[in-house]
This record gives sequence, structure tokens and C-alpha cells, in this order.
Amino acid sequence: MEFLVKIHKSKYGYDVVCPTLPGCASQGDTEEEALENIKDAIRGYLLAAKKVRRGEKLAKVEVAV
Repeated sequence: MEFLVKIHKSKYGYDVVCPTLPGCASQGDTEEEALENIKDAIRGYLLAAKKVRRGEKLAKVEVAV
């Protein structure tokens, strides 16, 4: 899966947010570290969402933009 993320350089390092997953964010001292950290955050977010919705019927759809 691919997700667009926003990267922001601050005086403390790099902040990264995944706009399509509300509340999914991470940070790192370098841009590369921040991007690796957001991958872990996205995985955790998706696993948590899957556990919460166990009883619901889910379907995958692909949308071209």
C-alpha cells in the first residue's frame, strides 16, 4: 500500500503526518528516520483499525485519480 505523507522540518528534527489516517504521525532526527518511523506508525494504525472492526464486513476498492 502507498500513502502520501507530509514532512515538516522543525528545529527538533522532522515531523511526518499521514493525512489519510487521522492522528497517524511520527518524527525523526533525519528525514530518512522520520520516513521509516511513519511506516511503523502506519502499520500500527492499520493493525489497530483492523482489530477494532473485526465484526464488520470490509471490502477493498481502488480509485484512480
